[in-house]
Order: sequence, then C-alpha cells, then structure tokens
Amino acid sequence: MTAVPRITLYDTTLRDGAQGEKVSFSVEDMLRIARRLDELGFAYIEGGWPGANPRAVEFFARARKLKLKHAKLAAFGSTRHAKHKPAADPNLAGLLAAKTPVVTIFGKTWDLHAREALRVPPKQNLEMIADSVAFLKAAGREVMFDAEHFFDGYRANPAYALAALGAALDGGADWLVLCETNGGKLPHEVSDAVRAVRAAYPLARLGIHTHNDSDCAVANSLAAVIDGCTQVQGTINGYGERSGNANLCSIIPNLQLKLGYRVLSPANLARLTETSRLVSELANLAHNRMLPYVGSSAFAHKAGIHVSAVQRHPETYEHIRPELVGNRQRVLVSDQSGRSNLVHKAQELGIGLGDDVSPEALGTVLNQVKDLEASGYQFEGAEASFALMLRRALGTMKTHFTLAGFRVVNEKFGNGEPYCEATVKVSVGGNTAHTAAEGNGPVNALDNALRKALRKFYPTIRLLELTDYKVRVLNEKEGTAARVRVLMEFSDGESTWGTVGCSTNIVEASWQALVDGFDYFLCRRGRNR
Repeated sequence: MTAVPRITLYDTTLRDGAQGEKVSFSVEDMLRIARRLDELGFAYIEGGWPGANPRAVEFFARARKLKLKHAKLAAFGSTRHAKHKPAADPNLAGLLAAKTPVVTIFGKTWDLHAREALRVPPKQNLEMIADSVAFLKAAGREVMFDAEHFFDGYRANPAYALAALGAALDGGADWLVLCETNGGKLPHEVSDAVRAVRAAYPLARLGIHTHNDSDCAVANSLAAVIDGCTQVQGTINGYGERSGNANLCSIIPNLQLKLGYRVLSPANLARLTETSRLVSELANLAHNRMLPYVGSSAFAHKAGIHVSAVQRHPETYEHIRPELVGNRQRVLVSDQSGRSNLVHKAQELGIGLGDDVSPEALGTVLNQVKDLEASGYQFEGAEASFALMLRRALGTMKTHFTLAGFRVVNEKFGNGEPYCEATVKVSVGGNTAHTAAEGNGPVNALDNALRKALRKFYPTIRLLELTDYKVRVLNEKEGTAARVRVLMEFSDGESTWGTVGCSTNIVEASWQALVDGFDYFLCRRGRNR
C-alpha cells in the first residue's frame, strides 16, 4: 500500500505577513502566534530578520524561551555581501546570533538580478550562495535556501537558475525553496519549472513560496506540490506585501481534504478557522468574511432555494462539511429569504417554532424583514436584532427594560476638548432609573448611562462589551442629511453577536443597535437580579 505523502508547513506570517499593509504585530502577538502554530503541528516558523529592528531583537531573545513541541524557529536573511567573506559578514553573524535551529537565506537565481541588483558577475553570485550556505551549515544550522525570483530567472535563463540551486546544494542546503517572488506566474508555468528542478536534482528536498499578485498563489502552491515540492511556505490569511502571500488557510484544507496529503491532524485542522480569526485580531484587522474555508461567509446561504436544499442535503451547496475546518453553516436573513431561511435561522438561534406557529405568522415576519431592509436595515451581520424581532413577532419576547427617554448633550467651546453627557430614563419591573453619564462621544455616553441605569437590576451587565462599531451612509447624495445604518458587535466573553439600527439621525440609529445589544445579552443571561 502506498504511503500518503506528508507535506511540511513553513509559516512566514511573522516576517512576510507582517510586511503587509496595515498589519502590525507586537512582540507579545508574535509569541502568541508562534505558540498557536506550534500547537497545530507546523514544522517551521519564520520569526523575521534578526537585528532589523528592536522588535525583532526582542522577539528572538524571548522566543528562545518558548517550549515548542513541534515547530523549529527560523531566522531569515540573505547571502553574504559581495565585499565580505562569510566569517566577516554582519548579516550571517546576525543570523547565528539569533540562535535558532534553522536559518533561511535568500539568494539571487536570476542572472539579471546578479548583474543589476547585486552588481556582481553571475559566477561570483553562485560562489556567494555556496559559501554562505556552507558557513551556516558548519555552524550547525539547518539551512533553507530561498531561491529568490526563481521562476522569472528560470524563464529568462534556465541554465543559470538551475546552477544557482546547484550552488546551494554544493554548500549543503537542506531545502531548496523555489520562490515566485513577483507573484505573476500561472500554475502551468510553475509546474514546468518544478518538474525541471525535480529532473535536475532528484534527491533534493523542494519547497514552494508564492505571492498573490495574479491571484494564483494558492493554485501555484498546489501545482508545485503536485509536481514534487514537499514543503509549502505561506502566511495565515494570506497576509503579505502587495497583494499578499499564499494563504495557508486555503492551502492546508485543499491539500488535505481535496488532494489526500497528510498535513495536520483532523483535530488541528478543525482549529483552522479559530486560528485565522486569532491572527486577524492580533494583526488589528477585521477578519475577511469572504475567505474560503475560514471566512464567516464561506458556508453562509442567503437565497431561499439554497437554504431549502442544504437543509435536506448540505452537499448541494457546500463543497465540504464546514466543521472539518472549524467553521459552521450559516443561514442569512434578507430580502431574498424564504420561509425556510426563517425556520432554519430560528432553530440556529435557539428559538423554537412549534406547530402552532402559522405560515401566516412566518409570512408576516418575512414581509417585515423585507420592508426593513428596503428602508436600510441589514440583518446579515445583525443576527441578534433579527432574533429579537422574531421573538417579538411570536410574542415570546420578555420585556427587560422600557425606555422612557434619553438626551445627549454635546458641547465644545473654543479650542477646548468636546464634552459629552447622556441622560437615560428607563423602567424595570415598575422601578424607574434616571441616570446620567459622561463619555468621549454620544454613543459612549449613552452606553455608559444605560449601563449605569441597568446595573442595579442586572449585575451581570458588567460582562457585556462593545467590540465593534460601524456606520454606513445609505443615500450619500443627501449629504449630511443621509440615512445611515449602524452595525454593532457585542461580546460577553463567551460569544459574539451583532445588532443593527437605521435612521437619518446617527445617534438614534446607534441607540437602536445599542439597546438591541443589551436586550439580547439579557435574553441570553436571564434576569439574574
């Protein structure tokens, strides 16, 4: 029986991914990501370029204390400078000073780069590759040779590109990593070059490193594996310079679930979505809901006919079971919904629709959704607001508090700081609370005042946290008089939910979403006075 091939994962999120626009990791973030990747079973984690900045210095110093069980930490740098011998080269010295078990160095494999970028004869470039690798190997390091611009170099001068790989092997390189640095190649071009390398160096261990400038990074990585590469480099969520790197969150399930390679254990594969969202959070970026496999929309169904079908047979509109990658099926409620959407969504939200709920009642709710969306509401990201609306329509909604009124005062004098205060009056079970609170803006002031009013009735309200706030102008031609939609996201430390408000008054729209967030929390927690 033929053994199932195993693919080695090499993550460069902390280096290549961190070079992406708007991506920012602290040292603590980097250490946390490294621990998570190790838990998942990654073989290599690239930590960055030692000495490039104080953050890199601190990371490598602290990373030495990590008790990694599976992964090896790699330091990244280049071959020696043309003016230096290996033993006197500051870059190579810095790589050794990082004290990582693995060193990854990149070198030029395109003769154009040797002549124009390094300004050395192509033959001297080959010598720089060989003796740099040999120096690091002599120091006891496992050495990855990143063949920079390999595919462009192979197209321009195949003999020289292959000779550069041969020089790295002569120096003792453990891996030859073929880099599609400019990100412009298509899968058939990658396949042709990988097959040529495999034919020239049949015993070499090959890796692939691609960029996404032509939106083919994942496809190119898969093509390279099919043709002989056994190591894949990439980043979580495809973060990286320009259009990004190859997205490991797509590559891993494609290799394992579609092509049959061994990559991660099933249990760790089921943590992929969670890991994707963790890295987004640490990068201080909103998670891309449209990501394949791990995005919140990857298994979301909106059209009524789709929902009806997936309820009977999920495979009608789902290419895998979402649970395999830690994701879940979602049914969206919108003006394109049918009754099946409402039934499924109610079940998903834990709202029982018994036999006594008439089709007419469901039709009324469906029409209400369509009317509200026509006026600017959107429930795709506001499932909590939909759940509350459904409970009210079915007569199962408990009244946790009733608003008597609110007022917001926003003042600014001269060049001073603005001052904002909100007053809220609510009643709970016949008891009235009238409170005021300051805030750094009207929404923050309203949030503080409402919490203050409800805290004595519902002590657990302290667990509620606003985690995201978005405003969308709906009819921009109206200028500052335009209707706006406010989406809020809340968390109680265990789960998250979204709410929506819509009005020509941004404070009123925010208040609607805010109140729904509090109401949904109390529905989940109960009165618990």
